[in-house]
Amino acid sequence: MKILRISCVLGGFLSLVLSVSAQTTFTTLYSFNDLEGYQPISGLVQATNGDLYGTAPNGGANNGFGTVFKITPSGTFTTVYTFCQQSTCLDGYEPYQESLIQATNGDLYGTTNGGGAGGGGTVFKITPGGTLTTLTSFDFTDGGGPDGGVIQGTDGNFYGTTFDGGANGQGTVFKMTPGGTLTTLYNFCNLTNCTDGANPWATLVQATNGNFYGTTSNGGTRGDGTVFKITPSGTLTTLYSFEGVGVDGGNPHAALIQGRDGNLYGTTYGGAAPGRCSRSPQAARSRHCTPSAEPTVRNPRLRWFRPPMGISMEPQREAGPVSTGQSSKSRPLAR
Repeated sequence: MKILRISCVLGGFLSLVLSVSAQTTFTTLYSFNDLEGYQPISGLVQATNGDLYGTAPNGGANNGFGTVFKITPSGTFTTVYTFCQQSTCLDGYEPYQESLIQATNGDLYGTTNGGGAGGGGTVFKITPGGTLTTLTSFDFTDGGGPDGGVIQGTDGNFYGTTFDGGANGQGTVFKMTPGGTLTTLYNFCNLTNCTDGANPWATLVQATNGNFYGTTSNGGTRGDGTVFKITPSGTLTTLYSFEGVGVDGGNPHAALIQGRDGNLYGTTYGGAAPGRCSRSPQAARSRHCTPSAEPTVRNPRLRWFRPPMGISMEPQREAGPVSTGQSSKSRPLAR
């Protein structure tokens, strides 16, 4: 895997639309190797010191359970922290969050998908110099397997989601104080057939009205995910349920953003059409395309487990919720 730099010089106001005279300079800043972490799937954040920080969920010196790294804009790479340094991975392993954030105190905050005292992942902070503190550990009763990162709310607390766990086993929204006190704000699949959503994958966003917005990758009225709003005190409203195949998409994975117009924008991972569809320009402009196969059944849920220091790499199946609130998550291991 590589870290890349792309700089664009635009040759006119409409050059992004017309693409007639844009020049692009592409530079590979760094190529990862096993001991420094590899397969980074999250974005970078530039800290106030000018360096860029990120995570790799695999690789590192401690049996490959992930790293935090920094890289200068000129390409000098440093592994800042290697996970699973502590006994039974009490410091967590496999950081899958979308990106780290730098809080108002200057420290960087993120999540790990597994490990910690409860085995269900952690929320951590790390100084730009590499001193890591585990702030909270999930034990699945309060959530587990956070895939999204955390954001710092305007009240100074941190907010995030977990894919698994909670009272109904289908994920949570949580609040954490800077000192690490965890509060579960909402347990998904709280309604019949999980019409309120299940399995949030992405990081939350706080809008200008003070509320938090996010997505669930499953659940909703059709089982293809939702867009939701939640107040800082935990009142959740389902704003939209995706209808999936051939209609409006489904199973959103990435975080929403709020545009300058005040609206929220996002993407869906699937649901454009069942199976594989034509990639012709005509099909790309069409709302529908002709399926070549039936959609995959998403129950029971398939999830990869990687126990600390273990050698078993077989997938295990968990029972998903009945009816339309089914969950689906598959993450192949790196090796």
